[in-house]
Amino acid sequence: MSELRSYRVWDAPTRWFHWINALCVIGLAAIGLVILNGGTLGVSNAGKIALKTAHVWIGYALVMNLCGRIAWAFVGNRYARWQQVLPVGRQYVASLRGYLASLAAGRPQHYLGHNPLGRISVAVLLALLLLQALTGLLLAGTDIYYPPLGHWFAQWIAAPGVEPSGLVPYSPEMYDKKAYASMRALRSPFATAHVYGFYALLVMAALHIAAVVITELREGGGIVSAMFTGRKFHAGKPTDE
Repeated sequence: MSELRSYRVWDAPTRWFHWINALCVIGLAAIGLVILNGGTLGVSNAGKIALKTAHVWIGYALVMNLCGRIAWAFVGNRYARWQQVLPVGRQYVASLRGYLASLAAGRPQHYLGHNPLGRISVAVLLALLLLQALTGLLLAGTDIYYPPLGHWFAQWIAAPGVEPSGLVPYSPEMYDKKAYASMRALRSPFATAHVYGFYALLVMAALHIAAVVITELREGGGIVSAMFTGRKFHAGKPTDE
């Protein structure tokens, strides 16, 4: 039997980005569900404003964290970089075929970084997070007039004589009705994308967690603990060593 070896895989910034991202998604999902069901739960307008404000501030943290992770993918260690994170590169298709064949044979190849299927999952999760971040920034501007677009939307819909900087959400008397209707029409497809992106992100997050647990049970290596310690353990030679 081969000796179990320890490998340093995830550097500290990558681990921090991962857990900050997870906490942000959990917070945003919890608040988002309350906002979506505000009518059923009897949430007042003041309550909605408070919830949306908290949602936006956590969203800002998510955006900053995503920007940091994207930048780190250019300068981090080899397992944090784009070539090892996304399903790209000349050898990716061949590595995916090899990994699927090893799964079918019951002798899965071991990877220190993301395996080829995991890289597809990461790409989908990243795309959904970016969708939520971008649509969320626009909605923050249309709902509670927060940066970076809030000032522009407030100027657009403020009624004559109303100072845009003093605009209050859920105060129709402060809005120009025609401009407000136009703004809501512009907002509508982004809001729809944000809601469906939210549900898709929940599904992908559940699949991601399930895949990690299944891979840990079938292949070992300390996948879960590695996101705390940065190290994985393998008895054989990993494919991407």
